[in-house]
Amino acid sequence: MSDRSGWEARRRAWVAERLRTALERAPERRARFSTISDVEIERLYGPWDWLSRPDGGPAGAGGPTAVDHHGDPLARGRWDAFDPARDIGLPGEPPYTRGIHPTGYRSRLWTMRMFAGFGAAEDTNARFRQLLAAGQTGLSIAYDMPTLYGYDTDDPEAEGEFGTCGVAVSSLADMEVLLDGLPLDRVSTSMTINSPAAPIWAMYIVAAEKRGVPRAVLEGTIQNDILKEFIAQKEFLFPPQPSMRLVTDTIEFGTREMPRWNTISISGYHIREAGSTAVQELAFTIADGMAYVEDALRRGLRVDDFAPRLSFFFNAHSDFFEEIAKFRAARRIWWKLMTERYRAENERSTWLRFHTQTAGVSLTAQQPLNNLTRVAIQALAAVLGGTQSLHTDAYDEAWAVPSAEAALLALRQQQVIAEETGVVNTVDPLGGSWFVEALTNETERAVWRYLDEIDRRGGMVRAISEGYPQREIADAAYRFQREVDAGERSIVGVNRYADPDEVLAIPLLEVSETSLRAHLARLERTRRERDPEAVAVALAGLREAATRPGSSATNLMPHFIRCAAAYATLGEQCRVLREVFGEYREPVAV
Repeated sequence: MSDRSGWEARRRAWVAERLRTALERAPERRARFSTISDVEIERLYGPWDWLSRPDGGPAGAGGPTAVDHHGDPLARGRWDAFDPARDIGLPGEPPYTRGIHPTGYRSRLWTMRMFAGFGAAEDTNARFRQLLAAGQTGLSIAYDMPTLYGYDTDDPEAEGEFGTCGVAVSSLADMEVLLDGLPLDRVSTSMTINSPAAPIWAMYIVAAEKRGVPRAVLEGTIQNDILKEFIAQKEFLFPPQPSMRLVTDTIEFGTREMPRWNTISISGYHIREAGSTAVQELAFTIADGMAYVEDALRRGLRVDDFAPRLSFFFNAHSDFFEEIAKFRAARRIWWKLMTERYRAENERSTWLRFHTQTAGVSLTAQQPLNNLTRVAIQALAAVLGGTQSLHTDAYDEAWAVPSAEAALLALRQQQVIAEETGVVNTVDPLGGSWFVEALTNETERAVWRYLDEIDRRGGMVRAISEGYPQREIADAAYRFQREVDAGERSIVGVNRYADPDEVLAIPLLEVSETSLRAHLARLERTRRERDPEAVAVALAGLREAATRPGSSATNLMPHFIRCAAAYATLGEQCRVLREVFGEYREPVAV
C-alpha cells in the first residue's frame, strides 16, 4: 500500500474504529499539543505526510519559488511534491539532510569541547589540563565580561567583573599563560568572543608562533558573529558597518593564511537563549550567514575560497524531536542557498558544519540536579541531529561558573552517549521517521518564510537596523514566559513538582582575590617591561589603517598581530577603534 489514497482510507478506518473507542475510554490530556516553539503536533504521522496528493500538490515542504530584493530567484528551488530520494537522500550526499559524512560517527566521534574559563589565565589553564586528561578532545575558551567588551581588567569600567563568567585576557602575556603547555598543534581551540575577536585571535596566533607552532597548522574557531550581538546578546562595541568590516577582515586573513581555522561561528545559540523559537533561531542564523557571505563577496573573495571554513553554532533545547528536525533542516537549507544563490562549486562550501551547546536558558536554580537529565536529553538530540562538536552545560550553571566536579560530570554525559547508548552505530538513526521527516519539512517551510521576509526588507543588516528580528524574538520570549507563568508549559521543579522546603546544597565556584591580584600584577609588569616605542608604532599603524576604508589593502589583522607582538593591551587597541569607529548605542525600541 504505497499510494496516498490507500493510506488515507486505512487511516480513516482507524480513526472511526480504534481511535474513537480509545478517546471515549480516555480523553486526551489537552486539546492541542505543540512544540516549545508552538508548532502544532499531529496525533499521528505516517506515509500520508510524504506521498503526493492525487492533485499533484505538495505533501512535504511545499510553496512557490520566491523572488528576492535583487530580482533573482531566492535560492531554494521549486517546492515540488516531497520526494524522499531527493529531499532526504543519503548521508554524505546533497542535500545533506542525513548528514555531511557518509559514515556518521562510525569513523569519528564529534569533538567533545567543554566551555571553560574563569578568573586568571592560570586558573583556566589548570581546568583545561584537567579536561584534556579526562578525555576532552577540543578546547573552548570563555572570556570574562571586561574582555568581551574590550577593556583591560584595571579599567574603571571593568570593576567587579574580573573572571566571573570567563577568563581575563588583557594582553599577550595572559594568552601565553592561558595556553602554556597545551598541545596547540594537536587540538582545536574555540574562542567565544565577538566584538574584540580580531585582537584576541591575533594574541592566540602570536602566542602559538612564539612556541614554534606555525599559524598555518592551527585549528580552531573564533565566534566572531557580530550580527547576533545586535540581535540578541548585546555585547557590541562599534556600529554595524565597521563591525562587519572587522569580520570580513578576519575571513579574508584566515582564507589566505590559516586554512584550517574557522574564522566565524555563525551563532544561533544566543538568539535562542534570548527567547526565540527554534524556527527563529535557524532563520535568523542563516540570514546572518548570508550577510557574511555577501560582504566577503563584495570584498572580492571567491565563495569557494572562504565558504568551506564557515561554521555554525546552535542551541540544543529540551523539545527533543523539534531540535533534531532543526539540525536536519539547517543542512538542507544551507545547501540550497550555497548552490543556487551563491553558485558554490566546491562541495565543502555547501556543508553546514555546526557546534552545539545544550540550552543554558533551560537550566533551573531550583532542584539543580534535574539539569543533569535536561542536559543529557539535549545532548542526545544534538548527536542524533549530526553535530560536529558538542558542549554540555554543567548542572550548577544556573548558580555560578561550573565547579570542576560539575564540568567533569558534563563531559561524562557526552562520553556515556558516545560509548554506551549505541546511537553512534548507524548513520542518522531517525532518518525515515515519519514524524521527524514531517517536522523537518515544516521547520524548513517556516524558515524560508522568514528568509523571504528578511529579503523583502533588504537583507539582514537592514532588518536588524529596523529591529525586525529583535521584535520577533521578544514576542516569542513573552509568549513562552506567559505560558510558563500560566502553567501551560511545565518546568519540573519550577511550576510542577516544586519543593517549597528546598535548600541549596551544591558547591559553587568562586573567583578568588588571589587570582585577581596575580592578573593585575602581570598586567602592571607587562606595561612596565614592554618596549613603549614598539607599542606606540603598532597602535599608530592600527589607527591609520582603521581610518581608511575596508579593503584587502587595509586588512586590520596584520596590525592586530603587530600590536599583540608588542604587548599592546586589549584595552589600548579597542580604545583606538572606539575613537575611529565610534561606539554603538542601540536605539530605544518603540
